[in-house]
Amino acid sequence: MQTPHAVPGKPARRGVLPPPETIEPGRKRRIVRERDPIAAVIDLHNMTQDAARAALTGFILRARADGERAVLVITGKGALGDGVLRRRVPDWLGEPPLREAVAGLSEAHRRHGGEGALYVALRR
Repeated sequence: MQTPHAVPGKPARRGVLPPPETIEPGRKRRIVRERDPIAAVIDLHNMTQDAARAALTGFILRARADGERAVLVITGKGALGDGVLRRRVPDWLGEPPLREAVAGLSEAHRRHGGEGALYVALRR
């Protein structure tokens, strides 16, 4: 029996919310082309998980309070392309209190960091 948040082919983890939805294609295109400006950038390189999570939480909540619509979160790719922050940031964005602020996220375009960065669309 699958839970509402189960992903086909993956076992469901109890009590863990799924990451936010991806940014709708039209909005992502506007962000990539900078028609919807990237209002702020945070670089989480060389931070511990605890420090990165605290910095990300403050950054996202401040950006939303300031009325920003899109931000860039740089996680880095990690030494072997499988960095801890790269894996964890989408989970953190899907948990309270950030879940209510985040409308969606998508991998950034190569010129904005590619696999080592995420566009985060914020709710109004």
